[in-house]
Amino acid sequence: MAFTITEKCIGCTACSKKCPVMAIDGEKKKRHTINKKRCVSCGVCQRVCPKGAVLDSAGKGGDKLPKSQWPKPRVDQGLCSACGICMDVCIFGAIKISYPAFKGDLKVFAYLDKPQQCVGCSQCEKMCPLGAVKMEVGQ
Repeated sequence: MAFTITEKCIGCTACSKKCPVMAIDGEKKKRHTINKKRCVSCGVCQRVCPKGAVLDSAGKGGDKLPKSQWPKPRVDQGLCSACGICMDVCIFGAIKISYPAFKGDLKVFAYLDKPQQCVGCSQCEKMCPLGAVKMEVGQ
């Protein structure tokens, strides 16, 4: 269920720079392509494309969205075990694990440390084994 880049692509490289799984290839000023085997259908490429050149698996296009409208992870601290999987899958380094406040503190959890670096790809949510991470718009 991969996304597709149409002939509207101007080769600006915005999509390839933001793709969290490096599924987009292409030279600057030339039409880019998406490797369907690597694409995780997160929609980041569509959100960053200034020309609306990216179609989802249903053939629907979309306009570039301001970052304020991108989904961001919210971690339920009561469910989070601080396993670190979400931090490991975030190639942009947006998620961190809290440190114990004192010796014996068991209230450690994942949190969105660098929201400006998060692209809203949902990989943290998909990989969380406890369902502690949920993507929300407008946090």
